[in-house]
Amino acid sequence: MKISTILDQIDLGSMALPEFQRGYVWNRDQVRGLMQSLYRRYPVGSLLVWVTRSETAPVRGEENPRPGLVELILDGQQRMTTLYGIIRGRPPRFFDGNPSTFTGLYFHLDDEVFEFYSPAKMADNPLWINVTELMQKGIGGFIARIHENPDLSPRLPMYLDRLNRLAGIQDIDLHIERVTGEDKSLDVVVDIFNKVNSGGTKLSQGDLALAEICARWPEAREEMKKRLLKWRRAGFNFKLEWLLRVVNAIVTGEAMFQALRSVDTAAIRAGLHQAEKSVDYLLNLISSRLGLDHDRVLGSRYSFPLLARYLTQKEGQLDHRERDRLLYWYVHTFLWGRYAGSTETVLNRDLGLIEERDGALDRLIDELRRVRGDLRLQPEDFLGWSQGARFYPLMYMMTRVWHARDWYSGIELSNHLLGRMTSLELHHIFPKSLLYEHGYKRRDVNAIANFTFLTKETNLRVSNRNPAEYLQEIAERDPSLLESHWIPTDPRLWRVENYLEFLAERRRLLADAANRFLDSLLHGNIPESRPPEADGTVSAVDVGIPAAMLGGVAGEEEERMLIDLNVWVVEQGLPEGEFLYELVGAGSSEPLAILDLAWPEGLQPGFSEPVAVLLDEDHHVHEVANRAGFRYFTDVASFKDYVLREIIASEAASD
Repeated sequence: MKISTILDQIDLGSMALPEFQRGYVWNRDQVRGLMQSLYRRYPVGSLLVWVTRSETAPVRGEENPRPGLVELILDGQQRMTTLYGIIRGRPPRFFDGNPSTFTGLYFHLDDEVFEFYSPAKMADNPLWINVTELMQKGIGGFIARIHENPDLSPRLPMYLDRLNRLAGIQDIDLHIERVTGEDKSLDVVVDIFNKVNSGGTKLSQGDLALAEICARWPEAREEMKKRLLKWRRAGFNFKLEWLLRVVNAIVTGEAMFQALRSVDTAAIRAGLHQAEKSVDYLLNLISSRLGLDHDRVLGSRYSFPLLARYLTQKEGQLDHRERDRLLYWYVHTFLWGRYAGSTETVLNRDLGLIEERDGALDRLIDELRRVRGDLRLQPEDFLGWSQGARFYPLMYMMTRVWHARDWYSGIELSNHLLGRMTSLELHHIFPKSLLYEHGYKRRDVNAIANFTFLTKETNLRVSNRNPAEYLQEIAERDPSLLESHWIPTDPRLWRVENYLEFLAERRRLLADAANRFLDSLLHGNIPESRPPEADGTVSAVDVGIPAAMLGGVAGEEEERMLIDLNVWVVEQGLPEGEFLYELVGAGSSEPLAILDLAWPEGLQPGFSEPVAVLLDEDHHVHEVANRAGFRYFTDVASFKDYVLREIIASEAASD
């Protein structure tokens, strides 16, 4: 079938895209490569379509397919979307991706190459042909431009041949192989799709479940995206698969997506409505009660399906004791990585524990104790040296719930939010420069126990001053200001030569404060408004260097660089990276390293390798990332160059 006819079939709705297909992920290099092959009449492969009834077809796009039979593209989506965008000058209605990938393609009549528009190179140059304009208006206007140029007119016959060859791409025949038959169920077709696309991303059970839902409820994907957008605007980033898992848990009480396949549309609609209500409630509860008020510090997001299921069973009615015990369980799930490994298996087990309502929370907490042995925090638990360690959200939570006070203004930091205008900033109690100057290693310098949170103004005021000086000034003014941050009050520990002893004592104070708060949740008591007093003694804790989490962001400047980089990536039409991505061991929940900014499925999911940005990390982090299959970059410039040259293949990379 001619390419032009295939595009007509797409316009008519007799050829479409199945709902389970991923979005458009090609880059500009691939677009140029396709057009170069077609121009030279090289084979570009056939199309594979599934012929099925339009009434029950799981079709992507806002409009319904034409009544009767519809051909759903199983293999060839990227090619046909590219050709549609270039020839029609707009994306097809089923499009989901970045249209700039195929917008502005030009062809050079002398060199016979395709490039994307660059004003400095192409403006007012008649040899550069706008491919979309040629496809839509024909070759006449371009011939006239050549006639007007005396230097080019002698080569008109050659140019005419090349223009006709370019325009003739629309008349190239592509072979179409069709999957037909009443026995070709969605399961069978998805299996065919996975085998044909063996080099790309396999469809998951979640993809299949969503495809079946959309076949019965075409607006389902968009309705789910609306909820995700609402939460994103509130500062929480969730994925479609995550929301579908919440719906699944609410409706079926199961973690496995297969359970959704027998659920009718009305129940799915009701489940999505209940999921929105439950997630709203949980985010407000966790923000207000625990102070975890944005995505950066929201741990254990895969506990939300269970939390939502529990809320639904209780019809949203929790007394304060039950509410706090639920939060107690939630905090421990992110402290110990309850859902960091085999999510479905563990979640399914936990969902089974709450199926019988009486004693459900007891069973959940007992299960955590069975796995951990002891849920009380020990000073050694604060030995992690990365902001990405699981105890970083705990530090932030304690600052908020214990009403830590700013060292100069005296105001409670619970009124401030991390990363916003009245922001909290991470502060190294012992400045990094001072510690490095005295020979301390990076894991000591960036120890969790050397962190606290201050307002931006106070952080600037303290800057890189020696703690032996500035802590003394604060203590003389009001010692409770230091105590509210669990700073040891023994001045001897503020001296740089005693830094490891300082860390040991502060870990003890942090563990004590954390246990007091967690106990208050477990027993339904309102926590004290002030943290426990620091007694200034040093416990007999080994201050050596144990094994600790590798990687993580070392400070505000590095954090801002990564945030700016993530924004830049999104501006290129690519997916947002995962900030402080936790690598865990295969088949376990044990953390191996924290990757500053990562795309575990690649910048083009399924078509490019996992990639990470690792700023100022040692070779151990690099080795762990490499073993996990990540291509990594150690500076922003080289990563951007990779994105432009290999992912987007933008002309900006060579300008």
